[in-house]
Amino acid sequence: MTLPYDKTAAVVVFPSLAGNRVPNKGLRRWLSRASVKRLEKPRELLESVLGVLNLPYPEDGIAALRMWGQTGDRPTVWIAAADPVYLEPRLDHLCLHALDGEAVSTADLRTLLDYLQETLGDNERFGFARIGSCGYVRAEDPLATAQYPAIVIDQQQPDEFMPSGEESGSYRKLRSEVEMALHDHEVNLRRQSEGLPPINSLWLWGGGFAPEQNTEPRPPLFADDPMLKGYWLSKTGVTSDWPGSIAACLEASVAGFVAVPNAGENDDDWIEPCLHELRVALRSGRVSKLVLIIVDGHEIHVRRSNRWRFWRRSPSLFGSPN
Repeated sequence: MTLPYDKTAAVVVFPSLAGNRVPNKGLRRWLSRASVKRLEKPRELLESVLGVLNLPYPEDGIAALRMWGQTGDRPTVWIAAADPVYLEPRLDHLCLHALDGEAVSTADLRTLLDYLQETLGDNERFGFARIGSCGYVRAEDPLATAQYPAIVIDQQQPDEFMPSGEESGSYRKLRSEVEMALHDHEVNLRRQSEGLPPINSLWLWGGGFAPEQNTEPRPPLFADDPMLKGYWLSKTGVTSDWPGSIAACLEASVAGFVAVPNAGENDDDWIEPCLHELRVALRSGRVSKLVLIIVDGHEIHVRRSNRWRFWRRSPSLFGSPN
């Protein structure tokens, strides 16, 4: 059987490498000789990783995969993700602001979803639930939802990303009910008094049923991201949390791997050690090539032969290589 991906390649996710995030000149020169690809459309992380591996992206059930990754159990009902957002009214349109991570406390999200369950949830139509920092909607009758999560649409007009056509009626009706319920909730009144944006809507996306589990070859995954973990579990793939270093990933894998380092959004100290370990692994032949997925929408493809590309420079991404 021919694999659709290079099983000896390493795929690693990084934040933006611009500015002074890579102060080491040697690493900047190394990166400047790589091939850089700019993605044409927004993607969430799972789609980016599967694109690099030349694997198909699931047509639906993305939210169910995320829940699967969080709980370790395959959901058996129709599930959509419900991301907290602030829809800011502007002169002639709405602007979506994704509210995740530190922008919304777990307590606030729990309170709002519990309230929505009390006021809108029932056994006939919808149910609202929270798992960790993620919100979900269960529906007895599946409805059309958006394809991308709120973080991908952040600072953009949401209209073009919403479902359209005849099947979008139930989606728009539910979203309207949610927004009316959240409008003057005490959590939002308090947030506004504190100078925080209100959580005045939920972005419903990725709806569907979780796929049946099957066994397909996948490189080992080292990540805490629940959507990636859920997808790997659906393929009976080998997955574990980020072990703390690229060296640990190399030690735990026979060939290539996929890794999402988790060192905190405000801590860049891990970036250079990871890049250094990847460069050593590539030079030694431990991995055949590297693909760095940059969350700002770039892919960096690095091969051993790149070291001969003395004329190649990409200062706009990494800063001056000299």
